[in-house]
Amino acid sequence: MRSLFAFLKRRWPCVLTAVVVVGGLGALIVYSTWIKAPGDVTNDNAEFQDTADQPAPSLDEKPTKKKKRKETFVWPDFGYTPNRARYLPSGVEPPFKPIWKYRGDRQLMEFPPVLAKGVLYIVRNDGVAVALNAKSGNIRWQRRLGKLNASSPGYDRGRLYVATLSGHITALRAKTGRILWRKKLASRSESSPIVVNNRVFFGSENGTVYAMDASTGRMAWTYKAGGAVKGALAFSDGKLFFGDYGGSVTALDLRGKRVWKTGTSGRSFGRVGRVYSTVAVKFGRVYLGSLDGRVYSFVASNGKLAWSHSTGGYVYASPAVARPAGTGPTVFIGSYDGNFYALDARNGKQRWKHGAGGKISGSPTVVGKVVYFANLGAKETSGLDVRTGKRVFKYPRGSFTPVIADEKRLYLTGYTTLYGFVPKDSPEARPKKKSKRRE
Repeated sequence: MRSLFAFLKRRWPCVLTAVVVVGGLGALIVYSTWIKAPGDVTNDNAEFQDTADQPAPSLDEKPTKKKKRKETFVWPDFGYTPNRARYLPSGVEPPFKPIWKYRGDRQLMEFPPVLAKGVLYIVRNDGVAVALNAKSGNIRWQRRLGKLNASSPGYDRGRLYVATLSGHITALRAKTGRILWRKKLASRSESSPIVVNNRVFFGSENGTVYAMDASTGRMAWTYKAGGAVKGALAFSDGKLFFGDYGGSVTALDLRGKRVWKTGTSGRSFGRVGRVYSTVAVKFGRVYLGSLDGRVYSFVASNGKLAWSHSTGGYVYASPAVARPAGTGPTVFIGSYDGNFYALDARNGKQRWKHGAGGKISGSPTVVGKVVYFANLGAKETSGLDVRTGKRVFKYPRGSFTPVIADEKRLYLTGYTTLYGFVPKDSPEARPKKKSKRRE
């Protein structure tokens, strides 16, 4: 020990120099990968279609004296509409009252349900699909489809389509849960399916994009991407859009032919822009988050980069894109840096930012004038005023993508529990009258 101390005492100038050199090299590496990473982009000449969002048409049947009014509202896909914009123009508003909860046998529920005609359909992470009465939360049916799942089902004309991490795509009868057909895949999938023109489209971990006949499961075509396709495909204006783990964003036509392909350019956090985020297509643009810490916008017709906006962490989340009343076209998205952002959809400039205080992994949903997101760190759900970012709703449950809704209720996905809410002024929120017993 004495000899070591004497050596260091004699050699301390050399040791100090070595420390400075090593520290300098470390700083240079950080500077090269972060500070010197490609900066944000704004292309003012990129095509942008500044169109107003139209209210969704009412799907409710008119009540009659003889016929009881049925619920006919449909939320068929992860993200609500085929373009995955995650926006319900009108609907329920806070404050809310919880009316039921479904505990999924303590199983993680990472992805939200879809909704059709008064029934919610959710697939838990243990691979069990469950149908619930949207008004009461009571179980209609449940069926095991595999051992592991991380996606929402897709709904179309009375059928459900589920792609699982067990490596299967399954079609079921929504009313009964009966399996109509089932196909083995070459790899796992966590890509929420979408049905267009009686074809079901989804991606997989080996980079294959599938198109299958929705009635029979017969293969129509496949496309090989440059990396795992983990997010769902979006559909708009005759094209399918998706990102992949190779860092590319691609547009295909419905025959599987590539229209364009482009790349994310960032190199932050030691990664080239891998894409987990499901893209949203709106205003003639494609919007998505990237694991390089940026949010991107590309022109939907040709793939030209319109803008990028840096955050301080990974962006796993999918964006919600809308033009709610009182705002301009806006992109709403969260980041692992603990912040939730509202960005101008045209140029990517920040409208406002809300500090959530924890990582945001899941995707937001805009219902009316409120945007909802979950905080993975705190395991809670917040609702913010879309105009100001001020919080107007908070619930101590939620981790990933928390909310879907209809014209009567809000449905919130917690970590292992699904909740039904109604506005406090709703007839469903009133205490039920107890029937009088006859003496």
